[in-house]
Amino acid sequence: MKPLRIFIVSDSVGETGELVAKAAVSQYINSDHHADLKRFPYIETISQLDKIISLAVEQKAFIVYTLVSQELRAYISRETERVRVPSVDLMGPLMDKLEAELGSPPMQEAGLVRKLDDDYFKKVEAIEFAVKYDDGRDPRGIILADIVLVGVSRTSKTPLSQYLAHKRLKVANVPIVPEVAPPDELFTVNPDKCFGLIISPDKLNNIRKERLLALGLNDDANYAQVDRIQEEIAYFEKVAGRIGCEVIDVTNRAVEETANLILAKRK
Repeated sequence: MKPLRIFIVSDSVGETGELVAKAAVSQYINSDHHADLKRFPYIETISQLDKIISLAVEQKAFIVYTLVSQELRAYISRETERVRVPSVDLMGPLMDKLEAELGSPPMQEAGLVRKLDDDYFKKVEAIEFAVKYDDGRDPRGIILADIVLVGVSRTSKTPLSQYLAHKRLKVANVPIVPEVAPPDELFTVNPDKCFGLIISPDKLNNIRKERLLALGLNDDANYAQVDRIQEEIAYFEKVAGRIGCEVIDVTNRAVEETANLILAKRK
């Protein structure tokens, strides 16, 4: 017996139409029969549809289509009925119902699902990158990053890295400590992608004291002493000057504000 021929016609890759078609025919095809599915992706013109419909007539094929263009959907529906080629519109009826429910027309832009998926995976990749290269764990991240943040401890490097990662940017951050030489990679990257974070000594003193108390430690440790903080900031300024990067004062800025400054400077 001749196989069932199904043409999958799509203005994108045709993956959705093929999955639905396979799910449907699996309810009917057994060991004595099989289905021959062929994709016709990235269909954008009526002339392309004419060729597919002619081929379907010749091969006695069944057409399944996922087209977001109202014009193309109307044409293939009309023409397949005229030449008596069986066809099913998988996208149109649902889009029509959604349009009636939402009170607004669809964008009719092909491939949006794939674009959304790509966007999601880029965001996940950026978040994983920020975690992997947080707090100077691996200096190789400095070379691979879209943005490099440098600053003394408690200048919001980590939360800022995560915020920017949600904007699909790969961010590495490096703590600057007088007793530890900065990685060589900091001085080889383009300074335009590197941003130094500075904060007033008094503000940093309060933040560090609160951090120590939250950890159950005494707030008079050297880490929170003003003299120590001033020493760290002075060292940071030398490093930032050597890098040639822009320095942003985060003293009275929320993470979102600092991120917006960085994003604006990258445009």
